[in-house]
Order: sequence, then C-alpha cells, then structure tokens
Amino acid sequence: MMIFDEKDFGKPLDERLSITLRRNTSKDDYANVAGRTSISFSTIRDVIYRTNSLTKANSKAIRALVRIAFDNSLAKQLQAEGDKKYLDRLLEPYSRQL
Repeated sequence: MMIFDEKDFGKPLDERLSITLRRNTSKDDYANVAGRTSISFSTIRDVIYRTNSLTKANSKAIRALVRIAFDNSLAKQLQAEGDKKYLDRLLEPYSRQL
C-alpha cells in the first residue's frame, strides 16, 4: 500500500498529516530517519512544516516518519491511560469530600 500517489508530489504535505507528524515525532526522529534514508534533516523538516514540497525522493523519509508517529502516538496513549488511572487514585479521597 502506498501512502502517497503521484498527485501528492510537487505540493506541500497535507495539513492534517503535517500537524500529526509534528505532534508525534521529534527532531531526534528526523535525524534518525535522515541517517537511514539519506534525505537531509533540513529537507525532512521543511517538508513536514510545509515550506518544501513533497517529492517522490523525499517521500520515503516521510513514510518512515508516519510509522514512527504511529508508534509514538500509541506509546503516548498508553502512557496517558496509565497516568489517568494514577491521578484518579490520587484524587479519589478528595472526590468523596465534594
């Protein structure tokens, strides 16, 4: 399955994808992907921030970041669920006072 089609190339990244990648990836992720794909850190950053267009060449780096963003978002979700349970237990004595 391809994330991008020919129609996606030569244009800025979809705005929702840009926001989602920014929220769920870090500069370290960009650097790691740059090292693995031979796409420069600055190109990756510029594509994600929509100041540079997506190309067939740089799309391999963006595809790698989509996978990383998925994994990171899942990890954040699991951590948030654990934090919520912990905080709920802390607040439980106070909720009885209300």
